[in-house]
Amino acid sequence: MFKPLELFIGLRYLRAKRRNHFISFISMSSVIGISLGIIVLITVLSVMNGFQSEIRDRMLQMTAHATLLELDGSLANWPNIAERLKDHDEIIEHAPFVEGQVMLVKGKQVTGVMLRGIEPTLEANVSSLDEFIVEGDISSLEDKQFNIFMGAELAAYLGVSVGQRITLITPQASVTPAGIMPKLKRLRVAGIYQVGMNQIDRNTAVVHIADAQRLFQMKDEVSGIRLKLDDLFQAPLLARTLNQAFEGKYWVTDWTRSNRNFFRAIKMEKTMMFIIMILIVAVAAFNVVSMLVMVVNDKQADIAILRTMGFSPRSVMWVFIIQGSMIGLVGTIVGVSGGLLLATNLQAVVAGLESLLHIQFLDASVYYISDLPSKVLASDVLLVAGLSFFLTVIATLYPARRAAKIQPAAALRYE
Repeated sequence: MFKPLELFIGLRYLRAKRRNHFISFISMSSVIGISLGIIVLITVLSVMNGFQSEIRDRMLQMTAHATLLELDGSLANWPNIAERLKDHDEIIEHAPFVEGQVMLVKGKQVTGVMLRGIEPTLEANVSSLDEFIVEGDISSLEDKQFNIFMGAELAAYLGVSVGQRITLITPQASVTPAGIMPKLKRLRVAGIYQVGMNQIDRNTAVVHIADAQRLFQMKDEVSGIRLKLDDLFQAPLLARTLNQAFEGKYWVTDWTRSNRNFFRAIKMEKTMMFIIMILIVAVAAFNVVSMLVMVVNDKQADIAILRTMGFSPRSVMWVFIIQGSMIGLVGTIVGVSGGLLLATNLQAVVAGLESLLHIQFLDASVYYISDLPSKVLASDVLLVAGLSFFLTVIATLYPARRAAKIQPAAALRYE
């Protein structure tokens, strides 16, 4: 016999036609339960990974990988600093910007927004603003024209369209014979962009950097320099390196720091969903306990005969661990295969269900992402598969120990 005896007997019990069909039913339900739990868990984690990746990509298309700022709020000699940044090979592009809080007024509608001044020719190096413009042309942002681009939700709130004019109020006040008056400026709406994130589409507006310097009375100064890296995940390391290099004179922050709460919330949500879904797998895995207990009761005579033939309690225990583990292994393999198949074809499956049921799960008029993005990570699949199989093995220990404690004389008393 080329197999260990315990493995041979365990597989033999698994393949044999049982007299008790209820045991067979529980075995099959355990396999199905484990498989379905793994399929759901892999699919849910893949969808959450897809949403996180999609939102991160959209966010970084409008947000710099890293930003260099002056501690007092204005950067005077930014061209010299930009030259020093060229010593770092991780930085591939840079662009200056001016930023500040303003109020926009149109009729009775008043709202506060973050106004950003950009140099259109350089902004394309660090963001993808031109790709999100739905009305207008980025080339219309010219010096002294006082044109403004704004998010689609902001434009809808103010009730403005391209070509109309709005009033901008800056924090800088003007001293007049009548007293201190807020500084007002009429701007022309030259374009509207739609990124698909409320934080940007509702709360931001863009003008030419020279116009922003005039509005905020900054002369030739800028608020900071936006940096684009060849590897966005190296941004935290680069930020620490630059902060040490500048010895605290300037402050460098990165995209993970500026959006820390958002990504922390996503990570927490993913963790909680994983815990909830793994409980489904645990319930199915522990069905193996009831199945093996009934098998042990059904096979008491066989166990007693094996013991009289020299089988040790440890060997008896391994027989039932192998039997239960094989159920977990089959369920895990089927579940991982089904989960990968569903997760990689999720968009096609959702489209088919929408066509069949004549409904739309994610309405494009409500959600900016109208499909379900899915991103399968090998680490998630391995974690789900490993944990599911581990739970099944743990579930076999109690019935296996119970089988190992059976005494041959007591089991064969009434045979």
